[in-house]
Amino acid sequence: MVGELEFEKPLIELRKKISELKEFTKTADVDLSAEIEKLEARLEKLENETYANLTPWDRVQIARHPNRPTTLDYIQRLFTNFFECHGDRLFGDDEAIVGGIAKYDGMPVTVIGHQRGKDTKENIRRNFGMPHPEGYRKALRLMKQAEKFGRPIICFIDTKGAYPGKAAEERGQSEAIARNLFEMAGLKVPIVCIVIGEGGSGGALALGVGNYIHMLENSTYSVISPEGAAAILWKDASLARRAAETMKITAPDLKALGVIDEIIPEVRGGAHRDVDEQAKAIDQVLKQSLKELFTLDGHALVEQRYEKFKQIGKFTFSRDYLGVK
Repeated sequence: MVGELEFEKPLIELRKKISELKEFTKTADVDLSAEIEKLEARLEKLENETYANLTPWDRVQIARHPNRPTTLDYIQRLFTNFFECHGDRLFGDDEAIVGGIAKYDGMPVTVIGHQRGKDTKENIRRNFGMPHPEGYRKALRLMKQAEKFGRPIICFIDTKGAYPGKAAEERGQSEAIARNLFEMAGLKVPIVCIVIGEGGSGGALALGVGNYIHMLENSTYSVISPEGAAAILWKDASLARRAAETMKITAPDLKALGVIDEIIPEVRGGAHRDVDEQAKAIDQVLKQSLKELFTLDGHALVEQRYEKFKQIGKFTFSRDYLGVK
């Protein structure tokens, strides 16, 4: 079954059994309503228990779901008059990143995000959402344009990472990512970043230097994939589940560590279950974030961004911990 997740198999089997009983009652002269009612109650309880106790690896699976909403799905639902811009004015256009001008509640904004495909053909066209350097340069061009005209910037993060191929390295992949980090830090307009799927390594960070960084509840944000971490640490990529447990890559973990600002709740089972409702949840957080940032001028926005990132990874040790008398 396409999109079937490992931890959801008991739920799928129970749903299938209920469906089969309902079909049987339509053709047979027998009343199974009591049995169906019991199974539905059991399904409700099992769903509550399953989705209330998701492991980090479960969340990784949801973040990678083939039907998970993409940047364009949210642009369609959150913005109007979207005009997509293409090209970096240096090499070409990279369809792994989409960006352009739109209106949000009647206000001009610049929207940029990673874009993967929904099927094999589109994934090949968009390089599976893994940008080349021209994608990051296109994003930066749009950000600088937004600063020039005083437009807020909204970034959607959803990539396994920047494309690691030879051609990308030859065209300056590392420099393009580093340039984005440097330039985004000093932009004098509000920047709101939202992790909607996988946020992988520098490929995600290149769109992630914002005044606010939010994450969907079942998204991930990490320096490397669980498979990559397992291969490095234990020389065995099959230990990805173990790596996911220890890497602190989920929204609850990152919220506790101060890396992100807010967790955006997902519809039960994941954002792919109801894209319209998920867009509404993003809309609420986005509205509030922009409302707060509009109270700051350009210099204050840069200072707020600087202080935010300076606090990440900062720890205070007591004298007792350090062994000082």
